[in-house]
Amino acid sequence: MIRLTDGGAYLVNGTELVEDNAEASAKITSLTGNAPDKESAKRSTMAYSILEKHNTSGNMENLKIKYDSLASHDITFVGIIQTARASGLEKFPIPYVLTNCHNSLCAVGGTINEDDHVFGLSAARKYGGIYVPPHQAVIHQFEREMMAGCGKMILGSDSHTRYGALGTMAMGEGGPELVKQLLGQTYDVAMPGIVAIYLTGSPRKGVGPQDVAIAIIGAVFKNGYVKNKVMEFVGPGVANLSEDFRIGVDVMTTETTCLSSIWVTDDKTKEFLEIHGRGEDYYKMDPGAVAFYDGAVIVDLSEIKPMIAMPFHPSNAFTIDEFNANPEDIIHEAEERAKVSFGDKVEFELMSKLKNGKFYVDQGIIAGCAGGGFENICAAADILKGASIGDGEFTLSVYPASMPVYMEIIKNGCAATILETGAILKTAFCGPCFGAGDTPSNNAFSIRHSTRNFPNREGSKVQNGQVASVALMDARSIAATAANGGVLTSAENFEGGFNKYTYHFDAGIYQKRVFNSGNKPAPEEKLILGPNIKDWPKMPALQDNLILKVVSEIHDPVTTTDELIPSGETSSYRSNPLGLAEFALSRKDPEYVGRAKEVRTQEEKREAGTSFADMTDEIKSVIAAVNKNFPDAKEDNTGIGSTIFAVKPGDGSAREQAASCQRVLGGWANIANEYATKRYRSNLINWGMLPFIIPEGELPFKNLDYLFVPGIKQAVIDKADSVKAYMVDTASGELKEFTMTLGSLTDEERQIILKGCLINFNRR
Repeated sequence: MIRLTDGGAYLVNGTELVEDNAEASAKITSLTGNAPDKESAKRSTMAYSILEKHNTSGNMENLKIKYDSLASHDITFVGIIQTARASGLEKFPIPYVLTNCHNSLCAVGGTINEDDHVFGLSAARKYGGIYVPPHQAVIHQFEREMMAGCGKMILGSDSHTRYGALGTMAMGEGGPELVKQLLGQTYDVAMPGIVAIYLTGSPRKGVGPQDVAIAIIGAVFKNGYVKNKVMEFVGPGVANLSEDFRIGVDVMTTETTCLSSIWVTDDKTKEFLEIHGRGEDYYKMDPGAVAFYDGAVIVDLSEIKPMIAMPFHPSNAFTIDEFNANPEDIIHEAEERAKVSFGDKVEFELMSKLKNGKFYVDQGIIAGCAGGGFENICAAADILKGASIGDGEFTLSVYPASMPVYMEIIKNGCAATILETGAILKTAFCGPCFGAGDTPSNNAFSIRHSTRNFPNREGSKVQNGQVASVALMDARSIAATAANGGVLTSAENFEGGFNKYTYHFDAGIYQKRVFNSGNKPAPEEKLILGPNIKDWPKMPALQDNLILKVVSEIHDPVTTTDELIPSGETSSYRSNPLGLAEFALSRKDPEYVGRAKEVRTQEEKREAGTSFADMTDEIKSVIAAVNKNFPDAKEDNTGIGSTIFAVKPGDGSAREQAASCQRVLGGWANIANEYATKRYRSNLINWGMLPFIIPEGELPFKNLDYLFVPGIKQAVIDKADSVKAYMVDTASGELKEFTMTLGSLTDEERQIILKGCLINFNRR
């Protein structure tokens, strides 16, 4: 079904994959008449070409990228604009789309969500942006319909910013990276590896894009095969996929931890852009005659069957047939995974849903940037035609990804077909994907064509004794399950036919409602700030030395950004840095906030001129031990802050708040064996936090220990290969030495850390 090459691979004439081994040169020579030049072939990928076009450094080893446009939604754009304002923003230098698809519901916080929307419209007017009102489109569908095009690069503040199927190399990063673009700065990254996703064959009946995506994620996530690399989709199988199908696979590449994605383009891409009135944004994109890749994922589409990604990660992949043949073992494995995430906080069990050999689910959701596309909904309607979802526990909700898609399924009758089953159609909204809509009942099992199934991602709250779980599936198998009374069912069991539907895009919907400044600012316009919209608090610069208290210790194999700052009900507070910080790690370590604030109080005293001798007994004992060996560590050169340890933090969302909340609570660093994604590490750096790395093995410290890091400021300046640190044993008064590293840092990243955060850096 899927095979990974052990090393690199050449793609010849866009069709034939030749693995880089002893026979490669002879084979390529026989195909082309010339021996391969690997260095030249590396420059023949589509990804290299696009990166070269957008790179401003003049050095293709260390890139400084300027993007064509930006995109944010209403969880992120307030903080981004507030950060940019604090740094001197006068106008948006490139098109910037502000969509309102996350905080669309005013479920908590009174007027907070709508205040953010009003702020967004006023900012689009003042600075020259594009504003998409709530319920019109989810962020990524609007970008596909109106912004993406061949050879472009788009940066978004949402991790699923992926438009590779339309020839656009798009990346999802934390807000500070968008701030840099707004201020005329660059996205700095080493030249990424490029991996071919080589497709052959055609999907079998009943298989949809989510099935292909889950199969690929299952093959590459755990081994890090494409981590921080570009996935380049090539091969004869691409032509056998519709554009909607390609989009559905592409958006899920985020869950592999890749940096970005790109696909070959063809007449189907051209047709999609022409339908949306943007035929001029098309050109044919292919690799060169001989292109070299750092690896290849070989996918035979004809062998992929309907899939299910069990809780609690999209990589926890099985075919639905495998699950139904052996449900007990797979359920047991999911229950064991729950123990890792939840411990003994709640009782999580799924075995009760297995009745007479059949597994019953409680909820189906087809939604968002992954599931809410035209073809997915139409295929689901074909399977559901004449069926009933029943009058029991099972529910089904369908969210078209944009109002134009909604309009078209009304016109072609698919909306009526879905509604006749007892299912519900709702407007464009990302809520089910991050726990702000359709939260299931306690211990319920939800199947969703959405992007993630992390713990509590569906909206339950372990800290309140609630637990539920999500499995990812394709819209087709969700519809087959709904038509079968909630019994988990593969769409391959559907015996009917699928209709051919033609999509007609109604541009008038956006023309009537979307504000587009034409990239022309109106400086006289006033920003409208609701009472919850707050400025960022002051962030101190890095001191010569640091005293760090470990205030949380997480040993899960991977820690998601959802666990670092929960989604769902916290979303309404994303425009209030201090208010939001109260939720940090609340679902993982409820003691974290209180501990971090206690440490921050001591730093605030130090900054106000208080002597170490007048601080807590705990700080006195720490400084007494430190001064035995480092007598020059004084109040005027030694900062006090907190840190957390996590094995591999930062998987999942691009949300900058996973880092900024720690920072406003007094965090100075993270310590990890590895960072799950580049975007989380970048968020730490942009908020002035040190991204320490420590080797795997027994830790030289434990939770609540104090650490002393002498000369850290000079170490950053000197680009030191390693950093000496000490665990402070307050009982014995001894210091126990250990070593950490900071990994690769650009000169600009070092300056941001030294200044204390990106805002300070830009105020220089």
